[in-house]
Amino acid sequence: MVEPKTTQSGTLSSRITGQLRGHFQQFLAFGGLILILLFFSVISPHFMTFSNVMSILMSTVVIGTLAIGATFVIASAGIDLSLGTGMSLCAVMAGVFITYWGMPVPLGVAMTILFGGLIGFVNGFNVTILKIPAFIATLAMMMVAKGLALVISGSTPIYFSDTPSYYALSSGNIIPGIEIPNAVLLWGVAIVIAGITLSKTLFGRYVYAIGSNEEATALSGINVRRWKIAIYTFGGLFIGLAGVFISARLNSAQPALGMGYELKAIAAVVIGGTSLFGGVGTITGTVIGALIMSVLTNGLQIVSVPQEWQTVILGAVILGAVYLDSFRRKSS
Repeated sequence: MVEPKTTQSGTLSSRITGQLRGHFQQFLAFGGLILILLFFSVISPHFMTFSNVMSILMSTVVIGTLAIGATFVIASAGIDLSLGTGMSLCAVMAGVFITYWGMPVPLGVAMTILFGGLIGFVNGFNVTILKIPAFIATLAMMMVAKGLALVISGSTPIYFSDTPSYYALSSGNIIPGIEIPNAVLLWGVAIVIAGITLSKTLFGRYVYAIGSNEEATALSGINVRRWKIAIYTFGGLFIGLAGVFISARLNSAQPALGMGYELKAIAAVVIGGTSLFGGVGTITGTVIGALIMSVLTNGLQIVSVPQEWQTVILGAVILGAVYLDSFRRKSS
């Protein structure tokens, strides 16, 4: 394999500057998370209770998993709008594999994750081979996934009532004496795997290289089309994993659930310091961004802020994150 050529002083300087600015926004996001936690802790004595903290983490698992996959795509200067409905379709397929076809839970989970990878592969193929703009290609996949989820399920939920071990994937406690749900622990494993993949492997370096300058990366002898398909496919695996998490938590596959999740996931990625223009981003930042989204939502609910105002506040936070990303881009 050919390593991306980043020895030219201009490209290297631009890359280093972008990374520094990305880490700065990640630091700001972490500081913002601490301030939000302190604010709601003072406002409500129930906010930092163990049960509420676990509730926040459980609500972060799904968004955070989708956001992890989206980090790879966005860091490569791509976009994926099919995250939410793709997750719903994967949840329905989990119901098909485990409930309808009677597969063992481990095999059904593996098949569901691979099905998510298939969604990502189709997105990557459409973007790279058919040359369809990523926004349009993934928007089309969003609509296709939504329709297929309804068609395959017959527009009715698929329940996992005969497979209690599937529900235990989310709400069980694998560690005796510690009331941490399995979903949180599994999400932690996913974070570690994704973090190592993005920061320590050749695959991760190509993600950054393609996002920083796709043309220069291609000229250095790298098969950009093949790697972009791989990036979308890898991101799709996390769509499948999110489908497992949400269906296990609800103990059912809800075909109409999923719209809007893609916006929250992309917002978490941007809040965490990943640039919408590509080339910059970390899994740690994405996790922080996902936690900010969940903590804000939970805290606003605890202090009884009306739902419409919760939406306004979350929208303002997203707008601020996008503005910082744009400002950082112009400054660099």
